[in-house]
Amino acid sequence: MKLVVLTGIPGSGSTTLLNKALEEVDYLHLNYGDIMTEIAIKNELVSHRDELRKLPAETQKDIQAKAAAEIKARSESDNVIVDTHCTINTPAGFLPGLPIWVLEQLQPDQFILVEANPDEIIYRRLNDDTRERDLQKVKEIDLHQQMNRATSMAYATLTGATVRIVENHDNHLDSNIKKLIDILNL
Repeated sequence: MKLVVLTGIPGSGSTTLLNKALEEVDYLHLNYGDIMTEIAIKNELVSHRDELRKLPAETQKDIQAKAAAEIKARSESDNVIVDTHCTINTPAGFLPGLPIWVLEQLQPDQFILVEANPDEIIYRRLNDDTRERDLQKVKEIDLHQQMNRATSMAYATLTGATVRIVENHDNHLDSNIKKLIDILNL
């Protein structure tokens, strides 16, 4: 069985790309944020997903650990792809999406980063009325993607996993999906 972690900052299109690729590959799709949200709502800490990143860091860490245990339990018999964020941009600074206690439990085989140009990300965020997004400048989006690259390599160093980057530019959805499918089928 294979455990893959797919990441991308909000607006990169990682979830859209993944949902299309899942039509062609045999993976169980687990969204880390959804599992964290379910846990936080059950414990009456938040009322919706976009409040997670505003919780105190210690609370977020506790929820991350509980989500990792649940994902690991569900990954025993299937190829699993975990859709998550490599880092979370919190008011206190960047928080690792997959700290050591999560990585030790998950032991993923591969990290896939989905990236796009900052201008594309800004446009996508502005046109997504299903989420409550913070406004960011091009420089801030670029920094977040750089932090994801550095962090994913640190994750790979700790787990022995590989790292791949898939560029998800506007007007190239079909070729971007094919690239992701090819990586998942290796």
